[in-house]
Amino acid sequence: MVMVMEFIAGGELFERIVDDNFEHTEPASVRYMQQILEGIAYMHQQNIIHLDLKPENIVCVDTSGTSIKIIDFGLASRIEGNTALKVMHGTPEFVAPEVINYEPVCFATDMWSIGVICYILLSGESPFQGNSDAETLALVTAAQFEFDEESFDEITDEAKNFISSLLNKDTRRRMSCEAALAHPWMAAFDSEGLATTKNLSKEKMKRFLAKQKWKKAGKALLALKRMALLSKGDSTASPTSPRERYPDPEVVWLCGKEPVEESPTVQIEYEEDGRCTLVLVKVGPEDSNLYTCRATNDHGEAFCSAKLTVQE
Repeated sequence: MVMVMEFIAGGELFERIVDDNFEHTEPASVRYMQQILEGIAYMHQQNIIHLDLKPENIVCVDTSGTSIKIIDFGLASRIEGNTALKVMHGTPEFVAPEVINYEPVCFATDMWSIGVICYILLSGESPFQGNSDAETLALVTAAQFEFDEESFDEITDEAKNFISSLLNKDTRRRMSCEAALAHPWMAAFDSEGLATTKNLSKEKMKRFLAKQKWKKAGKALLALKRMALLSKGDSTASPTSPRERYPDPEVVWLCGKEPVEESPTVQIEYEEDGRCTLVLVKVGPEDSNLYTCRATNDHGEAFCSAKLTVQE
């Protein structure tokens, strides 16, 4: 039985932002962050923490406006008095250090996730994304992040200070919702200056969303395969391909024996159908080599290679 309480037709906020007909600016980002903070502030006033704030849980009310709502309270918990609440769930990219360290969570735990969302909203990049979940969690635990010069070149110092004040490992020094709403960045843009504000690039955010969809597609495919095996009564089936089993495979591109690093001329694209593609925008004779795509998880490894020859 499904009970529909409210129909929200606008879809995910980040999907709206990357639409070619939609303007993405820093002032618009301020408005979104204000709405998120106001919603979480209300929750915190009710002694409830969300514990799973991430872009896919921020959705647009309709298909044309800029009003948003927070959804998915499946992991939300109530903080009761002085009782220390510890949890071991969340999404690696967005979870706070205290969750990883199995320390008591608090209202500040949500604020960390808001800081990560804001970072991605302005840059299209994830501040703690590593090559594996283990590496991501290690970066979060160390609270290691930086403002990439290329991605944050046109972002104001107030915005960077806002993010830094949220991504503080010490929960006591992390901004509360009230402090965040009173931050200078919230009032940095008046309505008169909105028309002249430059649009932010959407390309990195498009790649970020493609990676997220790629992971979801893999999990959905796995679920269907498992259901098919169960329907046949085969409970002993144990496929060894990393694309067919949890955990999600870690995909690495190699040039010779060295890992390929993304740059303006080297891009790794993740398609919704599960394909992963290496794109070399410009090539020269020095790029001639054996290129390998390797997918690995605890259950096995799969790879394919192709030799690239570039002639003068």
